[in-house]
Amino acid sequence: MSLFNALNQWRNTRYENHLTNMKDQNKCPDCHGKGYYAFSANEFVYYTAPYECPGCNGSGLYSDWNESTT
Repeated sequence: MSLFNALNQWRNTRYENHLTNMKDQNKCPDCHGKGYYAFSANEFVYYTAPYECPGCNGSGLYSDWNESTT
């Protein structure tokens, strides 16, 4: 169980560092500030606009992402 806990702790720390870096740069953590996803959608993923980031609504800003997550 300690290996599992260590992996979870590493993953959480990595995610928190990612959020902190994106907040400092005022970029959306989901799309890295691009405002869109560069992947092709499939039958399991459906967005109203296929490439628009649902986290920041296509703006690429951390402030918009933060408003939509809270």
